[in-house]
Amino acid sequence: MSEQDRGAPGRRRLAEERARDAARQRRRRLLVVVLGTVALAAAVVAVSVVALSRGGEEPLADNYTGPLAPATRLENGAVAMARPGVTAPVLEVYEDFQCPACKTLERRIGGTIKQLAAEGEAKVVYRPFQLFQQDPPMSNSRRAANAAACVPVAEWVPYHDKLFTEQPAEGGSGFAAEDLVRWAADLGVTDPAFASCVNGNQRIGLVEKASAAAGKAGVDATPYLALNGQKVDGDALHSGDELKKTVAQAAGGPPPAPAGTGSDGSADGDTGGTGGLPVPARS
Repeated sequence: MSEQDRGAPGRRRLAEERARDAARQRRRRLLVVVLGTVALAAAVVAVSVVALSRGGEEPLADNYTGPLAPATRLENGAVAMARPGVTAPVLEVYEDFQCPACKTLERRIGGTIKQLAAEGEAKVVYRPFQLFQQDPPMSNSRRAANAAACVPVAEWVPYHDKLFTEQPAEGGSGFAAEDLVRWAADLGVTDPAFASCVNGNQRIGLVEKASAAAGKAGVDATPYLALNGQKVDGDALHSGDELKKTVAQAAGGPPPAPAGTGSDGSADGDTGGTGGLPVPARS
């Protein structure tokens, strides 16, 4: 066998080794490209999530403009809306005026909640309280809840809506006393007693009692809806139509008809049940 023939296997092995090295290099380059693409995609997703969480206000999806059911002030600053004689089912709304998720819920299904009361499909009980325990949101919450407890019950619902419209940015200070008084004046509340009540925090004791009652009911996050004492969750928190179905099932009847005309009168003082477990709240 010639020297050339004996060297052929060595050359083949060398060529194969070089081919394997080249393949490994190609795989490494491909892996770097793939990982870089994944990292870029993850960064884009992260930026998108931040942008969504800090983005503009959610469009109003539930704007009921019909007549409201009569309102009655209950204990601890709670307010009931119901047609005369309607005592069930009871839909309770636990909320904090500083809570961004509560504002979102109001924009999604707040109109439906009012419509259910106006059409006699449910008794609605609003239970504002102070959820936050650190400033600045704690003080914002307390001032707003106090003002809501001060405002005449006839203007309570529009003032409730105004407070959510003017909700301070999360983490910032707001609901200043002068603003709370001015917003009520825009709604026709000009009695000096209201301004004194706001400036002197005269209803803060009711706010504290409402907060304690919410805690006893198992509410430690907002928004929280209870229907006949049971937590409302799932699609009913995101869709007015789904909430109507849920309320109709609780009443044992067919889904409510489209909005009709309410009647004058006053709601009784029955508060209905409380309880359930808190729903995840802040976003």
